[in-house]
Amino acid sequence: MDWQGQKLAEKLMEIFLVAFAIVAFVVGYSIGSFQTMLLIYAAGVLLTTLVTVPNWPFFNRHPLNWLDPSEVERHPKPQPTAAHSSKKKASKQK
Repeated sequence: MDWQGQKLAEKLMEIFLVAFAIVAFVVGYSIGSFQTMLLIYAAGVLLTTLVTVPNWPFFNRHPLNWLDPSEVERHPKPQPTAAHSSKKKASKQK
């Protein structure tokens, strides 16, 4: 799952859970059944889990491009220089 897929999954989860909570409350209140309300909300949680947890193809629309190992070897990571630490020591002595 890519970064945009994670964002989409989180947004879908929020929408589904709120929608099922509202529907469950309205139906449960209108027929006066707490059990029915809980069953509707539990079904919503189950459906939300089935939609957002598996790595569905629509969550992978923007894959990350990783560097090849040969590219990494040609461009080594810059190392910090010792000049920065001497400036900090000089400022502490003042």
